[in-house]
Amino acid sequence: MQSIRVHKPGGPDALLAEETEVPRPGPGQVLVRNTAVGVNYIDVYYRDGSYPAPAPLVPGQEGAGVVESVGPQVAGFAPGDRVAYASGLGAYAEYTAVAAEKLVPVPEAVPLEQAAAVLLQGLAAHYLTHQTHPVAEGDTVVVLAAAGGLGRFLVQFAAHRGATVIAVTSSPEKEKAAREAGARHAVGYDSFDERVREITGGEGAHVVYDSVGAATYEASLRSLRRRGLLALCGLSSGPVPPLDVELLRGGGSLYLTRPTMRDHLYDAATLRAGSAAVFDALAAGVLRPLIHRRLPLAEAATAHRLLEGRETSGKLLLTPPAAS
Repeated sequence: MQSIRVHKPGGPDALLAEETEVPRPGPGQVLVRNTAVGVNYIDVYYRDGSYPAPAPLVPGQEGAGVVESVGPQVAGFAPGDRVAYASGLGAYAEYTAVAAEKLVPVPEAVPLEQAAAVLLQGLAAHYLTHQTHPVAEGDTVVVLAAAGGLGRFLVQFAAHRGATVIAVTSSPEKEKAAREAGARHAVGYDSFDERVREITGGEGAHVVYDSVGAATYEASLRSLRRRGLLALCGLSSGPVPPLDVELLRGGGSLYLTRPTMRDHLYDAATLRAGSAAVFDALAAGVLRPLIHRRLPLAEAATAHRLLEGRETSGKLLLTPPAAS
């Protein structure tokens, strides 16, 4: 089978298309024939070594496809089932062995490509807007990178829950995309904290969802109202340096969190409940994924260049050869 492997951390060229053996599902595992693979910024962190993993590694956390076979001690899945997953490594391949507890069923009404386009970022957007900070009607919510995959879903969930959403984007085209997703206002990155203050009459936002990190976190803190929350949900510009906690006191008794999926969806039950909520939102039109581009699996390096260059509005998908 074709898979994408990283032998040594580096830039996009570290992603090499190679022929490898089809994995055999071990105890508690399910072998999935991938129909579509989602590209996410966490894949960059594994590729460049920000998140260490034994080499050679096959990146990719998100995929959807059909069960090919099941290993021992697996119940609830059978060959032919439509499934998706959004954790672990190994999605950049024609076949992936996935722990059964990390696998979720895909309803017949949801196309597999849509499942791959929505699951990981949809799950993140759901717990960020329903648990990390339960967005309420009347809240003011700021979303950075609002036209990207995660940002778009954050905008849609927050707007659906009655919030006024201020989108932060890097171009007029992305501003338009954010408004179409449900943002009431859209601003650029330059002095966005001042624009948030202007829009809110000096009050600031209840919550800022910042997936950019090092380049923006200080302005994100300055965008908050008294006792507001900064949720650092990504680090696309690099990790945030050690923080002087006095910034939180001086900013108005602010809250800061670095939420992760494993602490919100920590077992099979919470994962499947979250995925059911995401698929329900997709079916109801609350979540409206935008597929920016589909690329063959072998062009994973191109996908990473587009992602890191902020040249996407919406989701990048990789298509394995067997699904083409």
